[in-house]
Amino acid sequence: MFDIFSVSASGMEAQRLRMNVVASNLANVETTRTADGGAYRRKDIVFESQNANGFDSMLKTSLNNYNIGVKVTGIIDDQRPLKYSYEPTHPDADAKGYVAYPNVNVAEEMVNMIAASRSYEANVTAFKSTRDMALKALEIGQ
Repeated sequence: MFDIFSVSASGMEAQRLRMNVVASNLANVETTRTADGGAYRRKDIVFESQNANGFDSMLKTSLNNYNIGVKVTGIIDDQRPLKYSYEPTHPDADAKGYVAYPNVNVAEEMVNMIAASRSYEANVTAFKSTRDMALKALEIGQ
């Protein structure tokens, strides 16, 4: 039963990080100059199935293809091309007068935020349902 709590908790943590990345993308939608130089590049998060270690988990894995949750393996830069706009008076304009803007699509980021929020809510519901079942099981034993 505690493995179910681990799966839900790892899902909540992963979606919390995903929402932070989306919020960062939205906050930098107009950032034309970063500390690294150049326009901000959209960030994306990479998830991976998290397997448990030890004999018990290896047995469960081999018997049922069992995983104990999800983990974040990294945050990567989106390699899609930047957006360019002709603004010769802008302080970040290149020699030809073009300014590089981030490759952030606000509508796409809002969809990602909603998906992360729904996934987080689903994990909370699973966690609460498991907790309620455990409490009911304890009541039966009384």
